[in-house]
Amino acid sequence: MSTAISPTAYNYKVVRQFAIMTVVWGILGMGLGVFIASQLVWPQLNLDLPWTSFGRLRPLHTNLVIFAFGGCALFATSYYVVQRTCQTRLISDSLAAFTFWGWQAVIVGALITLPLGYTTTKEYAELEWPIAILLAIVWVTYGVVFFGTIVKRKTKHIYVGNWFYGAFIVVTAMLHIVNHMSLPVSLFKSYSAYSGATDAMIQWWYGHNAVGFFLTTGFLGMMYYFVPKQAERPIYSYRLSIVHFWALITLYIWAGPHHLHYTALPDWAQSLGMAMSIILLAPSWGGMINGMMTLSGAWHKLRTDPILRFLVVSLAFYGMSTFEGPMMAIKTVNSLSHYTDWTVGHVHAGALGWVAMISIGALYHLIPKVYGREQMHSIGLINAHFWLATIGTVLYIASMWVNGITQGLMWRAINDDGTLTYSFVEALQASHPGFMVRALGGAFFASGMLLMAYNVFRTVRASKPAEAEAAAQIAVVGAH
Repeated sequence: MSTAISPTAYNYKVVRQFAIMTVVWGILGMGLGVFIASQLVWPQLNLDLPWTSFGRLRPLHTNLVIFAFGGCALFATSYYVVQRTCQTRLISDSLAAFTFWGWQAVIVGALITLPLGYTTTKEYAELEWPIAILLAIVWVTYGVVFFGTIVKRKTKHIYVGNWFYGAFIVVTAMLHIVNHMSLPVSLFKSYSAYSGATDAMIQWWYGHNAVGFFLTTGFLGMMYYFVPKQAERPIYSYRLSIVHFWALITLYIWAGPHHLHYTALPDWAQSLGMAMSIILLAPSWGGMINGMMTLSGAWHKLRTDPILRFLVVSLAFYGMSTFEGPMMAIKTVNSLSHYTDWTVGHVHAGALGWVAMISIGALYHLIPKVYGREQMHSIGLINAHFWLATIGTVLYIASMWVNGITQGLMWRAINDDGTLTYSFVEALQASHPGFMVRALGGAFFASGMLLMAYNVFRTVRASKPAEAEAAAQIAVVGAH
């Protein structure tokens, strides 16, 4: 086999880079998550230092797992999927390389500034203005690479996975740029261009749609490619996938106000957010059902294929967390759940169960392909990783459900004379066992990532990337 690479071959280099960094940032981000979870069990772990306090490390944890781990997974898979489904190379290798190095620079910027206390204080948008501007430049470049590749596609059809990736790229740019409008007063301090309730509304329009587009729509693009590929079955209903796409992107953008129930936000806006959140259940479950039904006639493969197991269980968690979210958006439920650990459990049902598990499954499928291997070094290690991830996620969610409902009920309990039955400290003491179980669940999940890192290391060490490039070249030439 000739290993000379022609211009028609796919650009797998940038895919490999993002795939490896997904694993690296996953270990760091999840390891930090276990550390701050342990700080809530043993407060001495704050170390009496400002840089290692929970308040500074917690936004670093969310940035690492969402933007570093999740972001790199989205870059890797979208670059891989768009080339293979459009049967053409990325439009620009140099711009693709810029998105890789630029994205890593943003993450390193977060690693340095957040522990130092430089923050906008906006949830999931904490990065101060110089880093936010760099992020916007990298993101716009990503859009140019992705859509430019679609424009020069060799296929007539744009596969549905690319619709989801495309929507995620466009809407994330809009959310980031609008929410980060600010007035800099020094190199690392700025004030939001919006004020009061308007600022809160724009922040949660951003915050919920960071979940809706970054952590849902992008990963649905992943699901629509890797589930049929791994199951070796066509997607159950292509028509449903199109309906799912338009319904999801039409509705999701309206759901943000449910984060602001019982606040200064006008009541009509709260109610609109609640109504849209409930309607959102339909397209969410439409996508979940479409993914699950793709396995019709292939369910037996779950016995022997742990990669497929990752992908299918991620869909189950997606279905569960997109049922739970609309329920928690109902005002009466929200009056119990808001500000409690139930919200934390819900977020991690989506983050660990859906986002992380589908990313891991997609990477286990993709890494051998871009490194010229038949399969990963060890299927047994993938199996062990699957059980660590699943058990860890269930422990995490269950402990937070119990904690959240306990906290909600204790906070609202009143005596006959109208005084509070429990102090905040008593509610905190009641939460302590749940904090321990949560830390244990997180440790299970993070240890699975270590097995993945070893498995990826052994796969890469035995790899022949040039052969992967040559195989891609033959595939492209053969497709025309």
